[in-house]
Amino acid sequence: MRYDKTHKETTRRRVIEVASARFRKEGIDAVGVASLMGDAGLTHGGFYSHFPSKDALIKEAIAHAMEGSLARHQKTIESGDITTFIRAYLRSSHRDHPESGCVAAALASEVARHPAETRTAFTEEFNRLVDFITKLLPEHDAAIAQAILATLIGTLQLARAVSDPVLSDAILAAGEAGALALVDSKRRD
Repeated sequence: MRYDKTHKETTRRRVIEVASARFRKEGIDAVGVASLMGDAGLTHGGFYSHFPSKDALIKEAIAHAMEGSLARHQKTIESGDITTFIRAYLRSSHRDHPESGCVAAALASEVARHPAETRTAFTEEFNRLVDFITKLLPEHDAAIAQAILATLIGTLQLARAVSDPVLSDAILAAGEAGALALVDSKRRD
């Protein structure tokens, strides 16, 4: 059977999308190539016709997830400002669905243990998020943007990690208050 010229690229994109969601939901190391390819409707043997290694897929899945996150953040900002962004990021539905959420909150600690190439891809995408937040701040302060992003990511990670739903909600609320205080910190100087 012959496929048209776009079939390989369409298939490759499907693998990246499935990997992106599964990595965020289950963790990179918990997802095997065979089960991933099965979820994408493909055989394990076909993986290497699309990617030279799992690390190459990880790099592309991270970039894909970050691009999706930035697009969602930009859409959120159309109806608001930095406060709207912070509140949207720390909503309970974001906490409850890591597979469709921020890759940094889902995978930062795991990416730290991966090869430099993967960490470099993560760093590039992290810097894009910092730039996005920096532009939302009245003073365009990159250091404050980094602090806000670190607060948001850490808050989401902790809210996901605890078993008590009331505590999880309290962590989200405390993180929101902390991030909003960072926004206002320059105004008080």
